[in-house]
Amino acid sequence: MRRIPMKVAGVLRRRGGDEGSVAIEAAIVIPPLIMFVCLALAGGRLVTSGAKIDAAAEDAAREASIHRTAASARAAAQAAAAESLNDQGIACTSSSVTIDTSGLSVPVGQVGTVTVTVTCTVNLSDLLLPGVPGSKSLTSTATSVVDQYRMRGA
Repeated sequence: MRRIPMKVAGVLRRRGGDEGSVAIEAAIVIPPLIMFVCLALAGGRLVTSGAKIDAAAEDAAREASIHRTAASARAAAQAAAAESLNDQGIACTSSSVTIDTSGLSVPVGQVGTVTVTVTCTVNLSDLLLPGVPGSKSLTSTATSVVDQYRMRGA
């Protein structure tokens, strides 16, 4: 049996060893993993904000549908949308509320609807991470039925 000299055995061990491979693997895997997690969180924040805009549109449509006149319905829908966005912590850089109150002019006994569209532009730095540039416009439309037997005004 032939013995390998100690000097040669040390060189063979160093070449075939896997010391340091974990650090290299971590350096390759961790950055994309962190980016994936950040993108997932950003997508979740956008979806949650969209749901809050949906809720604001539903609140505004319901509030408008219980009023008797188009003017009071418009004012109530504007106020309800603003209050709902504020309560849910959505800071719009610009917002608009479009209200279709044609369902209030339908004769009593017929079903009418009120439709409200809420558009809110939010800064991405408010939604995602501080310092993220840009903004996103979120829009939602909701319709509420006007009680067919409720008295309506002009």
